[in-house]
Amino acid sequence: MREYENEIETLALRVLVVTFEAAPMAELYVRGTGLRWPLVLDSSRSLYDAYGMSQGRWWAIWGPASWLAYGKLILRGRRVRRTSADVYQLGGDVLIDPGGAIVVHHVGDGPADRPALTDLLDPVRRAKNTKA
Repeated sequence: MREYENEIETLALRVLVVTFEAAPMAELYVRGTGLRWPLVLDSSRSLYDAYGMSQGRWWAIWGPASWLAYGKLILRGRRVRRTSADVYQLGGDVLIDPGGAIVVHHVGDGPADRPALTDLLDPVRRAKNTKA
């Protein structure tokens, strides 16, 4: 995401990272990644529920697509760590315009279902070009 920071700023987007992890784990994540955006702890998972991010299916979490995605990360030098978190909790991406309208709403099927950031930004780019 860092490689798109300038474009995110140009598009006047604000980033908010949401996690259900406990505060100590969230702090480790912030330190480990150098996260520059605000992080919200949603231990009740009310935001997850509000955006339809419930529990993933077993096959989506543990199936071949997930193993392939993790294998690619390992080949790129990423270290995959064991988690004590709820691995079945789905995540996703939501882009909301300044008026409160949802521009992008993607709920992942599992860890392998992560859209490219360019795909998430395309609707914002199109909207901005239409207004220009």
